[in-house]
Amino acid sequence: MSVTIKSQKEIELMRESCRLLSIVHDELGKSLKPGMSTFEIDQLGEDMIRSFGCIPNFKNYHGYPASVCVSVNDEVVHGIPSKKRILQEGDIVSLDAGLIYKGYHSDAARTHGIGTVSPEARQLMDVTKQCFFEGIKYAKAGCHLYEISAAIGAYAESFGYGVVRDLVGHGIGTELHEDPQIPNFAQKKRGIKLQAGMTLAIEPMINAGTYEVVWLDDDWTVVTEDGSLSAHYENTVLITDGEPEILTLRRDV
Repeated sequence: MSVTIKSQKEIELMRESCRLLSIVHDELGKSLKPGMSTFEIDQLGEDMIRSFGCIPNFKNYHGYPASVCVSVNDEVVHGIPSKKRILQEGDIVSLDAGLIYKGYHSDAARTHGIGTVSPEARQLMDVTKQCFFEGIKYAKAGCHLYEISAAIGAYAESFGYGVVRDLVGHGIGTELHEDPQIPNFAQKKRGIKLQAGMTLAIEPMINAGTYEVVWLDDDWTVVTEDGSLSAHYENTVLITDGEPEILTLRRDV
């Protein structure tokens, strides 16, 4: 395993890549409403990314046909935007997107409620987001990677939720997916010791029911095996000697 340590110049480029992506996510979140197609969301996201002079890093990645993964209700990740998929009041929708700025990648995901959602859906979204923050308590130099994994999994499972095992977080930099892989559940080993300058995409994917998932025939969309709701929350994080820096959260609002 080769985990890259970013130089100060690289960190500055990562910061800007992530700052721009945070704006994209904020604006997409504000635009969501019942009656909107998932295709419209993707078009908005791609247009915004390109307006910054950046490249949507998901587009054509291993053949993925869009710039924003739009996953609704029981879709865990990698939902393909469609003009036929219309958001309804009460839906929850996960938006996963990234961009390339001067050769450096960013990656983040948010799950939003459309209109008024059920208390069960709201709790799932809130817990999934908090899973990330429980995990990054250990995202600092000197801690071990799988301390992050264990904290995420323990928090989700305390609510009886299923923690997706077939998909994991990852390192990020000049490639969208770099070493190391970052599971969201406890491991038998401690994992690598974290060092300042590592950049990680930490992304809890949490199901209201079983952790089991299946891939649809489009070879991309991952859904919960039992049809339960799923939520996703992700940020690109910089490891420092102190508290982690969450690069894809806006600091100017």
